[in-house]
Amino acid sequence: MTHPSVRHPDLEGRGILVTGGGSGIGAALVEGFVKQGAKVAFIDIAEESSRALVAQLAKGAVHEPLFIRADLSSVDKTQAAVRQAAEQLGSLSVLVNNAGWDDRHGLEDVTEAYWDKSQAINLKQMFFVSQAAVPYLKQAGGGSIVNFSSISYLLNMGDYPSYTTAKAGIIGLTKGLAGKLGPDGIRVNAILPGMIITERQKRLWLTDESIAAMIGRQCLKRTLYTTDLVGPCLFLASDASAAMTAQTLVIDGGAL
Repeated sequence: MTHPSVRHPDLEGRGILVTGGGSGIGAALVEGFVKQGAKVAFIDIAEESSRALVAQLAKGAVHEPLFIRADLSSVDKTQAAVRQAAEQLGSLSVLVNNAGWDDRHGLEDVTEAYWDKSQAINLKQMFFVSQAAVPYLKQAGGGSIVNFSSISYLLNMGDYPSYTTAKAGIIGLTKGLAGKLGPDGIRVNAILPGMIITERQKRLWLTDESIAAMIGRQCLKRTLYTTDLVGPCLFLASDASAAMTAQTLVIDGGAL
């Protein structure tokens, strides 16, 4: 698992904010931006893993990443965390909305409280993080928002109806924000990962059989890792995609 070798000089010194950056996909994205020489802040609720990531990436980094602890299901805390990130970084040019909660839940087990919690973590916070970040992106003269969705809602998967509802909603949010923010020079795109193998996924849900089944469905007959998403995210964040907005980028090894 290696990070992309492509350099995006325009990302050097830019203010980048990643949500859910303390582990899994988010940690790989934080590392990818740090290696580009960007000024990176990330929001997460998990303190131990987040601080360990900062210590790991601080060695040799041009700019040490900034960890901000916040519960994104709280709008007030979300807005405060975005303000802190922008102020401490000095500017904000890129927002990566990665945070989510892919908890499995049966149709018959979903309560109103569970549904609201799932939507708050997977969809609601993405809007309010974006809302809070937009003034800073405008101040920077434009920028990029990258929203992480999932191919799960396209596969008729029945194990997490609230999650797939939110992931479909992210596409609507992406297109709506792109239309609104385009005149301000702010691009908004979405990445739809396929089955990305993380330690959490293996610990909680994935088996050798389920991984083999998805690889069998993919055109590329290999496991997909968090680092496979770094290059596409850097591309969407950088000027390399300067004319691209309101689009979805599927990174699934050809499973769809």
